[in-house]
Amino acid sequence: MFWWIIIGVLGGIAGGMGMGGGTLLIPLVTVLLKFPQKQAQLLNLISFVIMAIFALVVHIKNGLVKINIGTIFAVFGLISAVITSLLAKGLSGKTLRILFGLFLIVLSCIEFVKIIKKKLVKKATFKNAQNL
Repeated sequence: MFWWIIIGVLGGIAGGMGMGGGTLLIPLVTVLLKFPQKQAQLLNLISFVIMAIFALVVHIKNGLVKINIGTIFAVFGLISAVITSLLAKGLSGKTLRILFGLFLIVLSCIEFVKIIKKKLVKKATFKNAQNL
């Protein structure tokens, strides 16, 4: 029970920060709770839907959601989710685990490049300011 609470809290924090709770939830559930990959992904989807509903309500109340654009994203996101769910259904847990691992690696590389670019821009701006 303890691990369930800890994993839920960590997934909720990551999801609330916009990172996506699944980036933590899926690895933690598969490693600590020994869930098969498909069940971990199903659990992530269920928790995501619940968290997304509450987050959406908060963001709408704060005036941060443009309903027209949000509807377009929702429709195409739903279509994509259905298609990829049907594709994932036919894949083995091992294949899904590898694909998810590759996804995390790519995501990490993208974030790393963003950090490096931001530091380089900051350093260049600082040097330009010194030269003035």
